[in-house]
Amino acid sequence: MLPFEIRAATLGDEEQMLRVARHLNSVNLPHDRDEIHEIVSLSHKSFTGEIKDPRLRQYVFVLIDRAKDHIIGTSMIIAQLGRRGAPYIYFDVLDEERYSATIDRHFHHTLLRIGYSYDGPTEIGGLVIMPEYRRTDRLGTFISYVRFLYLAAHRELFQQEVLAELLPPLEPDGTSHLWEALGRRFTDLTYAEADRLSKKNKEFIKGLFPEGPIHASLLPEEAQKVIGKTGLQTRGVEKLLRRIGFRYAHRVDPFDGGPHYTARMDEITLIADTKRTRADRPYSPDVGDRKGILAVEMPEPPFFRAVLGHFREGPRGVAVDDEAWETLNLHHSSPLIVLPIE
Repeated sequence: MLPFEIRAATLGDEEQMLRVARHLNSVNLPHDRDEIHEIVSLSHKSFTGEIKDPRLRQYVFVLIDRAKDHIIGTSMIIAQLGRRGAPYIYFDVLDEERYSATIDRHFHHTLLRIGYSYDGPTEIGGLVIMPEYRRTDRLGTFISYVRFLYLAAHRELFQQEVLAELLPPLEPDGTSHLWEALGRRFTDLTYAEADRLSKKNKEFIKGLFPEGPIHASLLPEEAQKVIGKTGLQTRGVEKLLRRIGFRYAHRVDPFDGGPHYTARMDEITLIADTKRTRADRPYSPDVGDRKGILAVEMPEPPFFRAVLGHFREGPRGVAVDDEAWETLNLHHSSPLIVLPIE
């Protein structure tokens, strides 16, 4: 039996997802029972197509330990971050040079300028694995890559620009030095309060944050140091993103200074490598066979399932290893989505 699989989050997953969310507690996956219920409901309606406007959809994938039938990780796709009434908000990180010939002084400054997009990118986020599984081979790759397989299979539902927001260095208690030095002074909210409120209503940011450029050199040194920097817990994600075509967009989160990485669909190698095909036959894998994410879609819950398995390409489709074939309940000519993992 294959030990792990990924499927779409379904109604009834809320309590297990709440347990996983405790290890991330972000805006996309908060450790809050009511919000987790809302997230699962939104995902369910997205996969079923009940939400007619594809820009309003949000897809949640859950990683399952099949032996225990437990959710041990999640990832998600937000179809569009930034639209009328709920803009995508960020700081542009700008460079400025100043020189005085009179006193022969030259300075390099970093400026932060708030920006808004009402036709924003697709966002990938909500990536978390339970601590006891983080060293298990390829699980992080599996739950992360499945989002790109889905993007590739349904490109018409998503924006051309894809965004990943990475966490910056935070204090052990979750404190953000940039927020304490900047955002809190303009809102009188804690970082956690502002982060949570921004998911429901972003008006306070536009109403209270300064519109002009902010010289970062006026901020305390510990706040300056986190601007555009990736925290230790997300450096592996940064490395992965760079490898598949993402780059630092010189934009950061206006609350904590975490870097924004972006890529266009056509620049993401995993999207280019994904293909729709058909299952040919089961077979017993051998050394040297290709390995990848093998996924199927269905009209009833859970709507989407994926496993890691071996495959061989042929003239009539893809031969799939016996365990993956059985787990996905494949038949000859079953539609299949394949993303090779080298």
